[in-house]
Amino acid sequence: MTSVSPVSHASPHSRKTLRKVAFASAAGTTIEFYDFFIYGTAAALVFPVVFFPALGAAAGTVASFGTFAVAFFARPVGAIIFGHFGDRIGRKKTLITTLLMMGIATVAIGLVPDAKTIGVAAPILLVVLRFVQGLAVGGEWAGATLLTAEYAPKGKRGLFGSFPQIGPSIAFALASATFLITNLTLGDKSEAFITIGWRVPFILSAVLVLVGFWVRSSIEETPVFKNARQPVVRKLPVLESIKRQPKEILLAGGSLTLLFALFYLGTAFLTSYAASPTGMKLGRVEVLSTGIVASVFVAAATLASGILSDRFGRKKVIATSCIIAVPWSLVLFPLLSTGTVLAFGVGLTVTLMIFAIAYGPAGALLPELFETRYRYTGAGMGYNLAGVVGGGIVPLLAAQLAASPGTWAVGLLLAGIGVFSILCTLALPSREHNDMEEASAAASLKESTTPVRATAS
Repeated sequence: MTSVSPVSHASPHSRKTLRKVAFASAAGTTIEFYDFFIYGTAAALVFPVVFFPALGAAAGTVASFGTFAVAFFARPVGAIIFGHFGDRIGRKKTLITTLLMMGIATVAIGLVPDAKTIGVAAPILLVVLRFVQGLAVGGEWAGATLLTAEYAPKGKRGLFGSFPQIGPSIAFALASATFLITNLTLGDKSEAFITIGWRVPFILSAVLVLVGFWVRSSIEETPVFKNARQPVVRKLPVLESIKRQPKEILLAGGSLTLLFALFYLGTAFLTSYAASPTGMKLGRVEVLSTGIVASVFVAAATLASGILSDRFGRKKVIATSCIIAVPWSLVLFPLLSTGTVLAFGVGLTVTLMIFAIAYGPAGALLPELFETRYRYTGAGMGYNLAGVVGGGIVPLLAAQLAASPGTWAVGLLLAGIGVFSILCTLALPSREHNDMEEASAAASLKESTTPVRATAS
């Protein structure tokens, strides 16, 4: 028999501490996703020419998005690896590791020679480094949301959970702005931009990573994790989460699949479609400027939806996003077919705002579903399972469907995913009123009354 001392509850945190945690979580995800998104922007604008010049425009775009998709298959692996350490050694140390790993891989991408210089080795190196990016971001999201959710005051978990969620929208704006400035400096279609200019955002990310390292090093480990640490021998977090809560992992993945599909369709595929000679034929400056404006609305919608989820519930807000997405998916490409900058601006902004309505509450929803001892792993697995389908497969399919039979098929695909995500969201349990620390304490005390047999890794 193993005994456990009663779990002591942390005293309410000062406003200064809460502000620091909110800033650290938002800054960290901004930097991580900036690194992640500049790849998507480059994949849409220059990678077909730089790394796949022999394939032609259409096939080169498909191949480019194939390398983009690689990271999404790495993300569940990253969620398992970093979830293990996040549940064992703590959220803070793990998040510092993912940040540094992402930064090194991103800078390295900016230094990879093109296909004309080293041939087939260029896309191979690109795929390897993209996989490393996927591992890092796979471990990032769950840790960042746990950081805020486990610090959040009672009744404000949705608000605090939305702070790391605004990171991707800020990152998209920064990525677009960096490419825009580089593009304006070197010219829209200049050889300098294709050869050197696109590399600048990747190399400059090193500065952001150093800032993020300083910010994350200055925060304390979450009190919920500290108080949950006890001498009970535990299994591997990944095995325990799969054994005890497989339903929550699968349903969370299904619920957020549309969220990923909308975001990466907007930030990667629509960027490519708008600038493509076979698409809307807009200039890079117009496309990148529109992305910056859209990001402002997305950040505001993310915070608003997080606040609304505290009042109306996570499931209701996320389901609303999915319901709105179904008809919007069917009218999106007919709107874009008009070929105007205004149509692209409306299409991109509305698509990403629908995403934001679901994304804000997701930062609190997933941590609430799992026990503290495997919360990092469980939340990360559910989130990145959605990423594989919605973020990895959908943009790749969209590029193929747009070529044949046409963009109407992309809209139909999105609408179908929307229906699927609605059903999964409605089937999820509602746990926003649970106290995360009390639930974990009860689980630990229950486990302590049973004999512990074999040691775990």
